[in-house]
Amino acid sequence: MRKTKKSSVYIYYHTDNPRAISWSKKIYTWLTKQHIPLAINGANAHTIIVLGGDGTILEAARLFQNNHRVIIGLNLGSVGFLASVRNEKEFIPQLAKFFSGDYTITKRMMVSVTIERNGKKVFRSNALNEVVIQNPLGISEAEVYIEGHRAQFIRGSGLLVATATGSTAFNLSAHGPIVMPDIQCVIITELLDHNMPTPSMVIGSDKHITIHIKNFRKQGLLAETKTSQPLDVILSTDGSNIFALQKGDAIKINRSPRLVKFAELEKNYFLKSIQEKFFFE
Repeated sequence: MRKTKKSSVYIYYHTDNPRAISWSKKIYTWLTKQHIPLAINGANAHTIIVLGGDGTILEAARLFQNNHRVIIGLNLGSVGFLASVRNEKEFIPQLAKFFSGDYTITKRMMVSVTIERNGKKVFRSNALNEVVIQNPLGISEAEVYIEGHRAQFIRGSGLLVATATGSTAFNLSAHGPIVMPDIQCVIITELLDHNMPTPSMVIGSDKHITIHIKNFRKQGLLAETKTSQPLDVILSTDGSNIFALQKGDAIKINRSPRLVKFAELEKNYFLKSIQEKFFFE
């Protein structure tokens, strides 16, 4: 049992989601009756209640990343690996449980990514799920170094570096391993390698990863909408923050000092989500 701050609560959802709008009104009414005030915006909130699927929860975690905030995900998507509550009938009862202090905190690590080009840092971002390097319409060559040791050479669509939290996202679609979210590690998974396929690598979160973009064919078939910059090989973090890569770029990925805190209201929630996802009896 823990003492919960009954203040600074912010409800985050997409305004084009009718179910989320409906639930936001119900939760707002309930919070008001419980004398739990809402924050004007997420930047000043202690607790972020998120209504939506994993994508919306991930978006909120990225927008309001702060070591002191607690995220409560109320699932309005499919399975909801990141959600605290899956069943809509349990939204209000589980919120009552949270505000009575009956919950635990799961701390999820993030990774930081920096791109160096000609000795200068040209991009920096954080990711809760994964960093993806991808050539959508062609083949690129990349070398992966771990602690300065060459670990992989990939000639294919690209690769991703995922956290344990992100193991059930793009990494899973690329046939990477599922990792319990409380394990501090990163996963390197190749994407459609034209060489001899190599299995994913799971390494400690304290290891330094450097990826060198060695070669790719410039085709210019895709371009950034605003700048018209060609997007032959791109880097993205958590499905956003897209950046065009060039030959010779060095991508450095390390554990971020930032943590995202999720409220866990149901014991073995992640395992139950896995069971539901894969229809285990």
